[in-house]
Amino acid sequence: MSAEQQKRRARVRAPELVGRRWLNTGGREMSLHDFRGKVLVLDFWTF
Repeated sequence: MSAEQQKRRARVRAPELVGRRWLNTGGREMSLHDFRGKVLVLDFWTF
């Protein structure tokens, strides 16, 4: 991607994660800020 294209590329900020019942957190509340700078894999399952 050229420098010109990168300047035009829209940056969209991800919304904050909402919810307290995340699996494998030991009841700890999490926010998107907790994952800043880390690789995050989301695996969505339907129950």
